[in-house]
Amino acid sequence: MHLTRAIVAAIAATPLLAIAATDASIEERLRALEQRQTQLEQQLAERDARIRELEAKAQPVPAVVAGEAPVAAQPLPKPDAAPVPAIAVEEPTLGALDAKAPEETESSWGRYEGGKGIVLARSEDAEVAFSAFTYIRYLNQLALDDTYTDAFGRTKDLDLRNDVQFQKVTLNFKGWLFDPDFRFLFYTWTSNTSQGQSAQVVVAGNLSYHFNDAFSLAGGIGALPSTRTTNYTFPNWLRVDNRTMADEFFRGSYTSGIWAWGKLSDTVGYRAMLGNNLSQLGIDASELDANFNTFSGALWWMPTTGEFGPAQGFGDFEQHEDLATLFSAHFTRSREDAQAQPGLDDFENSQIRLSDGTLIFQEDPFGTGTQIRKATYRMAALSAGAKYDGFSLDGEYYWRWVDDFRANGPLPFDNDEMFDHGFQLQGSAMVVPKTLQAYVSGSKIYGEFGEPWDVALGLNWFPMQRRELRLNVQGLYLEDSATGGSSLPYLVGSNGWVFTTDVMLNF
Repeated sequence: MHLTRAIVAAIAATPLLAIAATDASIEERLRALEQRQTQLEQQLAERDARIRELEAKAQPVPAVVAGEAPVAAQPLPKPDAAPVPAIAVEEPTLGALDAKAPEETESSWGRYEGGKGIVLARSEDAEVAFSAFTYIRYLNQLALDDTYTDAFGRTKDLDLRNDVQFQKVTLNFKGWLFDPDFRFLFYTWTSNTSQGQSAQVVVAGNLSYHFNDAFSLAGGIGALPSTRTTNYTFPNWLRVDNRTMADEFFRGSYTSGIWAWGKLSDTVGYRAMLGNNLSQLGIDASELDANFNTFSGALWWMPTTGEFGPAQGFGDFEQHEDLATLFSAHFTRSREDAQAQPGLDDFENSQIRLSDGTLIFQEDPFGTGTQIRKATYRMAALSAGAKYDGFSLDGEYYWRWVDDFRANGPLPFDNDEMFDHGFQLQGSAMVVPKTLQAYVSGSKIYGEFGEPWDVALGLNWFPMQRRELRLNVQGLYLEDSATGGSSLPYLVGSNGWVFTTDVMLNF
């Protein structure tokens, strides 16, 4: 009987115990949920504070769509590991246009990327970057002879300089629009030592389309690829922005036209251009002839490593671990007219000269009363270079023919053809890796009216261990220089030493 009562009581109490246990479990779960809610609220508060901090740094702040939950700011995209070499120019460095596909990009601005500059905007529809090139120069020409006698016995006074100049300023805006393969470059380019000249300030650029690695097409103002230095290697030169005397004498310059470039294989590339004349800067359209027959082309081969440093320039700042080699061939032809010649001191002047520095289109160039109105210029160049472990060696040989003259009298040339040839050599060593570079460079011309030459010794100091900023000091010796001008450290007819100190910024 007692056992039966106990069983009945236990059975009756079971639902009550179950209810009590259930109530305790619910209370524990509620307390856990309250703790979790507190943690989430704290995390959201921290995230909101971080968003406000980032928005305060990035002005202007974009409007937030009502009802959207705030999201954490995303990091800016990293710069590409290997930007495309600079497409443009020496002159203004056109910079790399290593466009990303829209689906791979995130909206961002204000980040510096090597080879591009400062990215002002990047979205799925466009990208634009800003870059600049400039330098301050101290120039001392007082050790030069102050007179010069040309091949025809005419003595000229030289106006020697000893001054400081904020020499050149180039401002570039480059990028792509709607399609990463449709690219643009706009730039202003000024030489402050050429104040008052017709091309002292240039506002120019080009538009291009990248079809594939083998073929890109551009139109606008560009460099004729007549030598290594006009094949878009600037500003990766040893001498900051001045060429050897022979290279300056033989090369073509910059003109309006159309050009194509690309890679024929992993180690072979080309560039070809059809333009108005050898140098259009400072020339208006009415002064051009109607032939449109200036052609220049370059073909290069990099057999060992398939590259030759940024823009295939001079010097081995990168300290190549494997031997890098470059071989190139260039050819240029242009029918030139006396009217379509730039001013004597236009900062990218490229007029045809005799090897004593006389301009062939100047009034009475030979002292005989003969005046040349038209002539055909042809020039070929072959170059070779090597880089390894901070050392570099580059050489280039030039051949130039000027013929098919239209003149009003006899000419002092055999078979009415003028032929000149010459070479340049440049060698450098990184004395302290990424910091201090020493170099020597020189050139010589073998001409019908003289055999001038030059040699330069210099140092480049990179205080930030980057290419963008450097201090250059240089001593330059010239013998009867065949070219020169206010934008260069030397004059036509220079004999003796010239000293320069440059502080260069390029980004």
